Amino acid sequence: MMLSKGLIEDVLQAALETGGDFSEIFVEDRYTNEMTLQSSRLEKSISGRDFGIGIRVFSGLQSVYAHTNDYSREGLVKAAKTAADAIQNTTSKETIRIPLVQETIQTINPIEIMPHGVKKSRKLDVLQKANDIARNYDPAISQVIVSLLDEEQNILVANSEGKFIEDQRTRSRMGIISIASEGTNMETGMYGPGAHQGFEFIEQLNLEHYAKESARMATTMLHADPAPSGKFPVIIDNEFGGVIFHEACGHGLEASSVAKDSSVFANKLGEKVASDLVTYIDDGTLKNEWGSITIDDEGEKSRKNILIENGILKGYLIDKLNGRRMNMEATGSSRRESYKFAPTSRMTNTYIAPGQSTPEEIIANTENGIYAKYMGGGSVNPGTGDFNFAVNEAYLVKNGKIDKPIKGATLIGNGATTIQNIDRVGNNLAHGAGMCGASSGSIPVNVGQPMVRVSEITVGGREA
Repeated sequence: MMLSKGLIEDVLQAALETGGDFSEIFVEDRYTNEMTLQSSRLEKSISGRDFGIGIRVFSGLQSVYAHTNDYSREGLVKAAKTAADAIQNTTSKETIRIPLVQETIQTINPIEIMPHGVKKSRKLDVLQKANDIARNYDPAISQVIVSLLDEEQNILVANSEGKFIEDQRTRSRMGIISIASEGTNMETGMYGPGAHQGFEFIEQLNLEHYAKESARMATTMLHADPAPSGKFPVIIDNEFGGVIFHEACGHGLEASSVAKDSSVFANKLGEKVASDLVTYIDDGTLKNEWGSITIDDEGEKSRKNILIENGILKGYLIDKLNGRRMNMEATGSSRRESYKFAPTSRMTNTYIAPGQSTPEEIIANTENGIYAKYMGGGSVNPGTGDFNFAVNEAYLVKNGKIDKPIKGATLIGNGATTIQNIDRVGNNLAHGAGMCGASSGSIPVNVGQPMVRVSEITVGGREA
């Protein structure tokens, strides 16, 4: 137990002294390790531990948050009273103290090898293997950067409703960046697989696949032609291709936007918002996936939330505070980067469910379009859903066949419109690991989809 039950009860009570109707404590103890190999040398090896406590108080729709790394009784009570001082609800009745009842949970993310017990030399061996595979792929590869990140996060969540629950989260991720050069021309390929697993994930990775894909992407784009501009049917491949819908649609389905009416999906439950082919799901219960959680950061059990089903809007991702604003129940979707952030509604593993078409059929039925194999970063206006995304690897599609590679392609459009215009959904669902930043910090999420085709998206190119 990270803090005694008696101390936690006293802190929760102190947070309610000025009339709050709900208080919560979040305790975190996190170990992190990061290693980076660059120019075939170990450039960085950093390990650290961070411990802290966050205290939150509600009064109706008002919320106050305080955090501290002073875990003495005096320090915690002081932090609780600091939060309480911002709540002045003289009309509130005397708070009824509810005894804490500890919950036990069955983890959905079994861990075989805890990373902190693994020698750094063993981790370095994996980095060097990936480095060598990528470097030897092609003489054009001029630089390779390989990184490894692992963390173990132990949390405790308790609140004035009697909840008392603990969880342990262990994640591992590898990043491989390959740079190909020819004269003044330079292109980059990257891959970053991750999982809610221990070091067994790193040792079991298919390094041949990931390292070679990183190098292949860089060398392919080195000799690509500039992308054309205009409106085209666009085929977006599976796995990390889902990032475009994560950004352009997923954020609009979070209660943090919906409750403020700053989402295009607000007040549209039961309405048709996407193509009949689209079922959009957020599922934090997928075993050992990068974005999976056994419980969220309010102590609610993770679950599978169907957001859009056959084009019909079915639900939102809801945290406790925004659930109050919307008069709806929380959905196990409250997340935060660390104790330094108040939680809010966030995604876990969000994906478009597989359809009936094969990738070969989708390509064969596209006469003239763009094939986006690997998506890059982008920007989105969450209020409107307007987006702008780079494509890291793209090809022309001519007469139902993948043609020559193109570079500098950018997809420009609107999320709500784009999901209406999906006219093919493949059967090859896959997930990709990423980090998502928002008001409650940066958190691990999966994005996913099968191959999909959008009947029309504006494509921006670049000059040669």
